[in-house]
Amino acid sequence: MTEMSSIATGARRPDSAAPARARQARETRAALIAAARQVFAEKGYHAAGTHEIVAVAKVTRGALQHHFPRKEDLFLAVFEQVQSDMIARAAQGAGPDAQGPDVEGDAERGTWPRLKADLIAYLQAATTPEVQRVVLTDGPAVLGWTEWRRLEAYYGLGIIMAGVEHGIAAGFIRPQPAAPLAHLILSVIDEAALMVANAQDPVTAMRDAQVALDTMLSHLA
Repeated sequence: MTEMSSIATGARRPDSAAPARARQARETRAALIAAARQVFAEKGYHAAGTHEIVAVAKVTRGALQHHFPRKEDLFLAVFEQVQSDMIARAAQGAGPDAQGPDVEGDAERGTWPRLKADLIAYLQAATTPEVQRVVLTDGPAVLGWTEWRRLEAYYGLGIIMAGVEHGIAAGFIRPQPAAPLAHLILSVIDEAALMVANAQDPVTAMRDAQVALDTMLSHLA
């Protein structure tokens, strides 16, 4: 009787295929981002063809157009994923070479010693082809300097602010407004990362930048 009433009134049953379609859409989008991340890192944004990306992702060009109507939209998704992964890796702790004695045994996020380790980890990441290409080279060119700077601040400024505020409270930094110093540190680390990414010998440039960064941050008290 219930079934007949539903048919008579034109009521629709829940679409059992909807969750499967949503899952497939998420998987297709993830495959496109992963493929584009690989191709952009290897060839750079401008040399990468969308035909290569759909081939690596094993999806149709129509699927690409559905999820990312413009190539720039796909690049933005890749850029944000690379940035998020960099923060996640830093959250797991920088390696022993990056940590140094200041952060020995300090696993607490948001502290000044932890921030110093995170900044060094960011410089180390700037030596990898993926970060060099996607974040530091193609990022400003494709997104535009203003948008690139906004995204850099979105992903990094909050972490830096927390570290600076802790540094001031703990006496590592002389008392002062935290926001201007956080913005200056963000500008310094971005410029240092660009220097490393564009150096002929990125590893040596990273080590030199690390010494300079540590010197600067150690004289804020």
